[in-house]
Amino acid sequence: MKVNFIKVQDVLENYKSSVYEKNVERFLSTYSPEIHIYDCWGNWESKGISPWKANVEEWFNGLRADGVSLHVDFNDLVVEENLNLAFVHCAVTFAAHDIESGEKLRQMTNRFTFGLRNENDSWLITHEHSSLPINMETGKGLFNLR
Repeated sequence: MKVNFIKVQDVLENYKSSVYEKNVERFLSTYSPEIHIYDCWGNWESKGISPWKANVEEWFNGLRADGVSLHVDFNDLVVEENLNLAFVHCAVTFAAHDIESGEKLRQMTNRFTFGLRNENDSWLITHEHSSLPINMETGKGLFNLR
């Protein structure tokens, strides 16, 4: 699936809507085939679109099995770009809602950094880093500090 993301904001809007719709192919269309990801879930890093696709499929299948829709919001968004490269950092809130009742079940906020490259007049994510601050006494991630 080839989608032309003219603006960096198009990439972020696609991220939000494809997560909500659990559309793996459209979600992955925002990523470079050579994506390099530092994720705070399970794996230290992921290199290339194939392992990232496996992670996304597992994530979306888990959401389907739980019967939830996931709403994504980008907060404190900073975008710096030139003609070929863009740098984005923000807080991303993921809120799970029961599909039938619409009730919010849970939410969490992570810190995200995206590096994007303009390829063939379209923006693609080439690097993504998500993180959480940790509690130094317990070693556990701190959710929802924002």
